[in-house]
Amino acid sequence: MGKSRDKGVLWFVVAIVALVSCVGCDTNTKGDGFPGHAFAQLLERNVLQWMKYYQIPGVSIALVEEGQPVWAKAWGYAEREVGRPLTLTTRCRVESISKSVTAWGVLKLVDKGRLELDAPITNYLRSWSFPLSSYPLQEITVRRLLSHTSGLGLGTIGVRYRPEGPLPSLQEALSQDAKLVLAPGTQFSYSNVGFNLLELLIEEVTGRDFSSYMREEILGPLGMEHSSYSWNAEWDPPVPNGYSVSGNAILPYVYPEKGAGGLFATVEDIARFIAAGSQKGRGDSLSQKVLSSHTKALLFEPQASIPGLYGLAFPFYGFGHFLERFRDGTLAVSHGGQGSGWMSHFHLIPVTGEGIVILTNSQRSWPFFARVLRDWAQWKGYSPPGMSRIIWGERGLWLLIWGILLFSLGRTWIIFKGILRKERRFYPLTVRIIRTGKPTRSPQIFRITGTTTALILLSILSWAHGKKYFFLTALFPRIAPVLGFSLLFLSFVLLLDVLVPRQGPRASSSGVPS
Repeated sequence: MGKSRDKGVLWFVVAIVALVSCVGCDTNTKGDGFPGHAFAQLLERNVLQWMKYYQIPGVSIALVEEGQPVWAKAWGYAEREVGRPLTLTTRCRVESISKSVTAWGVLKLVDKGRLELDAPITNYLRSWSFPLSSYPLQEITVRRLLSHTSGLGLGTIGVRYRPEGPLPSLQEALSQDAKLVLAPGTQFSYSNVGFNLLELLIEEVTGRDFSSYMREEILGPLGMEHSSYSWNAEWDPPVPNGYSVSGNAILPYVYPEKGAGGLFATVEDIARFIAAGSQKGRGDSLSQKVLSSHTKALLFEPQASIPGLYGLAFPFYGFGHFLERFRDGTLAVSHGGQGSGWMSHFHLIPVTGEGIVILTNSQRSWPFFARVLRDWAQWKGYSPPGMSRIIWGERGLWLLIWGILLFSLGRTWIIFKGILRKERRFYPLTVRIIRTGKPTRSPQIFRITGTTTALILLSILSWAHGKKYFFLTALFPRIAPVLGFSLLFLSFVLLLDVLVPRQGPRASSSGVPS
């Protein structure tokens, strides 16, 4: 439900990207003859190919032009095991796109004067209190919750509940997760907990159930009639299965909290939502039923800079939206989401009302998103968006893999050539250290370094293989296994080099080099 689950791996991946910076069942389509129709035809040629390449069961995409949804299509399967197709009427988990919609719900209360952006959140809470903290709780404000600068941690991730089963209450979930890891206001730190706390805030201030409030005040007025923060077992068609990075089916599930990642919606409804965020066309006039122009503009004003290399893709965060600028200075806003078996993303250019929504039921979708977004921005005449750097990351990793394989194969040839010429023999490093102090032609330090490197690589590979979710595999689903095998091969070559060292010109009768 959140962004990165393995921060250290994320920084490593983005560093590679920065240094290098290179199925389905066709269901239904809406929209023909609009200005972007040629791009839609391009998508129809490419999407099935990319779905097959990245092994993604189901995809739905919608396009927005001049603040109005104009085209949408679904491909592939909602339930691959039985061949149930994904359709435009299928409600999907949109995961953290929920945050962008929740931000509208909070800002409506700001618009009405019922909330103050810079007031302490504790001023509004009655039914729940923060756990004890060494940080000042009164500095947690509505503004900081909306912009991920409250100091709250990411929260519990990966815990799913059956829709018909018992759930912890929102307050119980917050009592477990609402822990400050930073002083409020010090820096951006992505937090599901912060938006779940905003869910509670809405309920406290309005005295209404969060799902009902969002349906009546935000979803309904924006025309999102097929969207809900509450599960409904009678939805037809039913919610699809999700699919893990390894391709295993994940049955529909819910979270006890809704504000950060609990929205179910069709791709066309999310297109209506982002159209309302535009400054042109019918979407802009529709949004005035919900927010004043001044308050809506706050959504896209930079509130926090995103530190580190991750900021290369998304330099700033507003209220529930990531912000970036294309090379010509045009502002683009976006948000994505990732859950167990689900991924989502939208991109919007507010000033022109151009946008795109992509929903998939697979955690193998990062590079798919990157390719679609790159082509969309290029079609619109903009520079590639930050997420398209994943494509360069793919190319960089392929170069790394080829380098590892060429080195390993070359070293393997040298080792076996030495064996055939009787210049090498099996001779463990530990035995050599015990039985002789004389160096072989290969210095001992190289043998120790080779052994250490091999053991480190094997430990990392074992750790990664044992994890249920590994971010590098999700980011590069086609390449990560190949990279793993190439590193495994390199480890064995390094160990072989150590165990079969090159010997000196003479050997004693015992076989020990003299």
